[in-house]
Amino acid sequence: MSASADLPVGHRLSVALLQPEIAPNTGNIGRLCVTTGAALHLVRPLGFVLSDRNLKRSGMDYWERLAVRVHDDDEAFFTAIGDARVHLFTSKAGRGIWDVAFAEGDVLIFGSETKGISERVRSRYPDRGVRIPQVAGERCLNLATAVGIGVYEALRQIRCRGTVRQASPK
Repeated sequence: MSASADLPVGHRLSVALLQPEIAPNTGNIGRLCVTTGAALHLVRPLGFVLSDRNLKRSGMDYWERLAVRVHDDDEAFFTAIGDARVHLFTSKAGRGIWDVAFAEGDVLIFGSETKGISERVRSRYPDRGVRIPQVAGERCLNLATAVGIGVYEALRQIRCRGTVRQASPK
């Protein structure tokens, strides 16, 4: 697909994965971040090594263009992002994604594939939870799918508010 004039250029949206476990998911999320211009934060421990061939295969040739930072633990990550506004994507949140006002500079945080975001982190930001609607009783979405939903909704809102310049049509 070609670049779209609908994508906000120069935005500062970031995605954070807390203790991701599955290399192909992280690779796909890295590819998503490159194609949308979002930065990616990976918080250890990781369930794979960064040289994992499955990670590289999913990220393909995009990985070298990815703005990625790896943090040793949650505390190092939260120190690094300072006072940036965060959104914790969790099925345990009461507030749905359509009720959230995303803005330039936000950090979208996602937990591991099997454990989600820890209670310790959720209690640190009790009013920052975001839930993606789904049919009651069904399994949660795949991590890469959930990140895609979150990123594109945030970018849609940022674009609609015109807080960053838009790409010019070719």
